[in-house]
This record gives sequence, C-alpha cells and structure tokens, in this order.
Amino acid sequence: MTATLNSSVPQVRPAQVRSVSDLIAPLEALAAKSPSVVASHELRFDRNGETYTLPRYIFLGPQGGDAPIRIGIFAGIHGDEPEGSRAAVLLLKLLDVMPELAKGYSITVYPVCNPTGFEANTRHSSSGKDLNREFWKNSSEAEVQLLEAELVSRSFDGIISLHTDDTSEGFYGYARGATLTKHLIEPALATAAKLLPRDSRATIDGFRARNGIIFDCYEGILSAPPKVRPRPFEIILETPKAPPTYVKDAALVSALQAILIEYRALLAYAPNL
Repeated sequence: MTATLNSSVPQVRPAQVRSVSDLIAPLEALAAKSPSVVASHELRFDRNGETYTLPRYIFLGPQGGDAPIRIGIFAGIHGDEPEGSRAAVLLLKLLDVMPELAKGYSITVYPVCNPTGFEANTRHSSSGKDLNREFWKNSSEAEVQLLEAELVSRSFDGIISLHTDDTSEGFYGYARGATLTKHLIEPALATAAKLLPRDSRATIDGFRARNGIIFDCYEGILSAPPKVRPRPFEIILETPKAPPTYVKDAALVSALQAILIEYRALLAYAPNL
C-alpha cells in the first residue's frame, strides 16, 4: 500500500514528511477485526498522474432505541495540522474499547481531508488552495467536491471539525448551526480545560470571542449544505500548537467524548421540554 492508498503503478516521488498510510494503519487493523468499524476508501481523486484517497471510517455504536444519531468528524483539512488527524484515530480506537460512549450513534470519521497537504506538511493542498475556504462556492477542488457530496448524502445531525492554531496558547472553538450548539461546545471546552488552558482572549483568529467560544466564522469552511433544514450542530475545535503532542491529542479526544455524551443527553431531555 502506498502512502496515499493508491494501488496503481508505482511512481517515483519526492521525499515526504508524513504518510497517510502510516497514520491510518491502526484503523485498517481495527476495521479488519472489529464488527463496529467499517473502512471505506472509495473517495478517490486524481492529481498529477496519481490517485489519492480520502479515507473514511464508520463506527456503529450499540443501538440506542431510535434511528442512529449521525455524526461526521473531519480532520486534516489543513495538511500542517496533524493533531486532529491523530485525535480522530485515537477516538476510533477508544470507541472500539468503550463502545457505550457511542451508544445510539453512527459516527463517520474522515481523518485526512487533505492528503496531499498532509503528506507535504503544508496548509494548502498540492493545487495550492486552502480547501477550508472553498466549500459551497462551486469549487473545482476534487477534495472539496467529494466532501460536499458526503455532507449532502449523509445528512449529518452534527458536524465536528478538528484544527490546530499556532497563534494561540489555549484551546477554543467555533459554535455554528443549530441553536443547541452552544450547549455542546461549553462542556467540550470545559473538559479540554482539564488538560490545556482555555483561550480567554476577547478576539481570537480575528473574531470576537467569549470564554473561548466564537460564533462568527470565515466563508467557505467545511460545513453543512447551506439550504439544509433543520441545521445540524457544527463545532470546530482548535488546539494550540505548542503543547506536547500527547496533551493536545488527549484534549481533543476528551472534547469529542464530551460532545457525544452531552448531545445524547440533550436529545433524551428534549421530549420533556
């Protein structure tokens, strides 16, 4: 298996910083033995004579009584932010050991949304584009088109994106979409704060913030289709770059767990309102 999961004729490549195949190797092994994890590599695109894949893994939690809650987790849209990709892998490994955390959920994980940028350790893809400014703009970028199709067809109830900010010294997040999003991001940040400080600045990433939460955002980011109703919850989690790797990974995974637990609780409580 090549570094980009393509099985075509081997080609000479320049030296690479990271390998997608190395990152997802534990998930491939997990999918081979776990009845709860389904691996799929059908999201493919060609560029410069090579075929690349956006790996996708679906974790089916224990039945919760109703239709599964559909959550999409997206990482690595910026290739120089491997923290989210590692956290996505760690989350799936954790869920396999503790499936009750995902009771009632169908969780679709995209650990590397920008494989060419990931392997080259660059924010942009090999086409030179910041993919996280291209969504819902009739983009010609193959990665964006594939992900938009997934966002349309899978009708997620919640969308979580994982990022890293090298200008911040604390953990923070964006809250968008459904009204209840604000009730999910606060527990996530509070849980992460046990490992990393929360970014308390009044302005973060150029936007007004309150206690580490931002409600505005850039245009063109990975998000639900503009016209979809009802809106899913949409959360972007941002870890600082500087802390040790194991701390950043743990903070992101802890925040993800908090969102899963809190959302299930909110849905259980809603009929009593």
